[in-house]
Parts: sequence; C-alpha cells; structure tokens
Amino acid sequence: MEEKKEISRLQKENQHFRRALEELSILNEIAVAINSVLSLDCILESIVQKCTKLMGVEQAAVLILDEKIEEKPFQTMVRGWDTEANALPYRLDTQLTGWMLKNKIPLLINDFEKDTRFRTFSEDSQLIHSLLSVPLLSKNRMIGLISVFNKRAESGFNNDDQRLLSIIGSQSAQVIENARLLKEEQKLLKVQQELRLAYDIQTNLLPKESPEIEGYDILGKSIPAKEVGGDYFDFIPIDSHRIAFCLGDISGKGMPAALLMSNLQATVRGQSLANTTAVECVECCNIMLFNNTPPEKFSTFFFGILNTKTHQMTYTNAGHNFPFLFSAGQKPRQLVEGDIVLGVMETFPFKEQQIDFETGDIFVLYSDGVTEAINKEEEEFGESRLISIVTENRHASVEELTGKIIEAVKRHAGDCAQFDDITLLIIKKI
Repeated sequence: MEEKKEISRLQKENQHFRRALEELSILNEIAVAINSVLSLDCILESIVQKCTKLMGVEQAAVLILDEKIEEKPFQTMVRGWDTEANALPYRLDTQLTGWMLKNKIPLLINDFEKDTRFRTFSEDSQLIHSLLSVPLLSKNRMIGLISVFNKRAESGFNNDDQRLLSIIGSQSAQVIENARLLKEEQKLLKVQQELRLAYDIQTNLLPKESPEIEGYDILGKSIPAKEVGGDYFDFIPIDSHRIAFCLGDISGKGMPAALLMSNLQATVRGQSLANTTAVECVECCNIMLFNNTPPEKFSTFFFGILNTKTHQMTYTNAGHNFPFLFSAGQKPRQLVEGDIVLGVMETFPFKEQQIDFETGDIFVLYSDGVTEAINKEEEEFGESRLISIVTENRHASVEELTGKIIEAVKRHAGDCAQFDDITLLIIKKI
C-alpha cells in the first residue's frame, strides 16, 4: 500500500516536472523568437505561431490597443490557427474586450453557455467554445491582449495554461511596445525626411535673389514656422520697365498649405506673364483656388505691378494685411483699400488701386506672422512696433531694415515658439 502511494506521488512529481520542463521550453522558444528580430510584425507572428502549436488551440491572436478608436479600441495585428481546423477567424465580442479593458486581468472561459458574466454574443463569438485571454501590460499600462481560442483537450483551459500565457504576455509586452515605438519612430523619421525634401523644393520655388532695378532697393524674405510653410512671395519681371510682385498667406500650416502655395505660385506666374493687369491676375487666381480647393481653404493675397518708368504701382489686395507706405516728412500711410480673400467666392468684383513712388519712399508688405507674433504675456508684436522700427531705420538698406524687423519680432517672442510664417517684402525708392 505504501509502495503504491509512493509510486503515485513520484508519478505526480514526474508529471509536474515534465509540465515545468515543457513550460520552460515554450518560454525559451518565445524568448528566442521575440528577441531575435526587431520587426513588430515578425515578433507578433512568432508569438502567435508558438502559442497555437504549443498550447494546443485552434487559433491565437494578438490584439493591440488603440485608444484613439473609441468604437473598437482593440485592433487584431496578427492571427494564426491550426491548419487542421477548418474555421473562420474568431473575433472577440465587444463585451469580452470591454471586460478585459475594464478589469485588466486574465479571462478564462471553458463554457460560454454557463458563464453568467456574458449574456449575449455576436455570431462570431458563438463559434468560440473556450477562451483564454491575458492583458499585455507595459509599465502598468495596457497595450493589448493575447488570446487563444478553443483548447483541443476536452478538459479545456486550466490554471497552468493561464499562468503560462500570463508569463508569455508579461515577457512579450515590453518587447512588443518597444518594437511598436521603433516602428512609429521610423515612420516619423520618414516624414521628417519628406518634410526636409519639401522644404528644399519650396525654398527653390521662392526667389533666390531680389531684383536689381536702377533707382530701387527691393528685398523679400520668408521664415516658415514649420519645415514647410504657407506664406508665398514672388517677383516676376513683365517687361523692361514693369515688375510684378506678390505676397500670399495660405490658410493652415505645414504640407497642405505648402502644396496649395505652390499651386498658387504657378497660377500667379502664368497670369503675370500673360501681361494682364493686377486685378485680372487676382481674379484668375481666385477662380483657380475656388475650383480646386476644399471650402475651408483660402488665401490672403496682395498683388502689385511696379512701373519703374512712371514710378507708379497698381495693386489689388485680396484680404491681406494692409501694407504701409513711409514717405519723408509724412506720417506712415496704411493702404487700407482691399477686398475679400481668395477662394471663398468664385466671382467677385476685385478693385485695383494706384500709388506714386517718390524718392525715399518705403513700401512695407508683410504677413501676419510679423504683427501677430506673441510673447509669454500673449502680447502681439503689433503694427505700432513695426512702424517704429521702419521710422527709426528709414535710411538703412532694405536688407538691414528687414533684418532689424525680424530680429525685433524674435526678441519680442522670446522663448515662445514661432506660431506663424514670417514674411516681408520691402520696396524702397532711392
């Protein structure tokens, strides 16, 4: 009798050791698999294949939590199944994923019909007879689930299965999170490379040199708030004594604004070279923007034509900041005539204005990134500061004057990040 008891005890211990050895073998295979590759997809594929084979289940799946998607936060990343099982992919019911999200502990079910926690199931869930699901926790934050479906053994899942899958989950979670973060970082690097390329392309679209015209000192400069910007300026020679110039500010920031800016530039250059008037050019640009952009996209736009023979400038202002004209012995004059922005109405009766240039006159055209730059106290740079700088430096070259304005704007903003593109176009009659 005692001998039989001893044999039974030894058999149980032997089973226990075999089980422990089997678990160690499984964990070792999982550890080797997840530490041998960096690709998130490869890591998940390895985990699913090992769990399906070594735990004796029909299917296994890794789900990653995406908190941005409220309706269905768990997204299946990888699924695997026993090739002998002719079954469709099983999917967790929202009740089950909701329970996991709330409780963040393992869920073991061997008979859905007798489980009182879940009353109704989707059609997919009715194909699941037994289920074991454990959370993936990284630094106490849930990042996903590992789930195995339909244990082939009649006894179903047991506590040893739950313990084993929990260990696999804890081993895998941080590796999966690191791989996911690496994948996101690689995507970010790719975006940054594309933005740098876009910046180079956009920079090449802007004038590389200011026009050299006898009797005039002219300069344009743009500093984007991001890698690419929505401000646009240009100088376009029309003939021997006329030069067109413009400054536009596209709604929005970044790549979308930059793409629209390049489209606007092509239209402006085409219309300017067609020898149209300022108002005709603006009308054509307006039609282009209206018909080729979504309703929420628009652009402020100032277009002028300087006649260096008559020293007159004709211009049309489509909703852009009112420029200033500084004349010797007079108060600064703000050119307040203007119309609506481009792109909000297909047809609009834009008007054309005209001013005369005298020796010493300075024309200052700017984007709102200059006057609306704010500091820590949320105080704007404002038009009065701009007027003061130009007045105090009216005898400086336009290059020096532009530098002093930009320096003053940055000094005013201090540590505050540049919120909007800073663009200046200055014409001085000398």
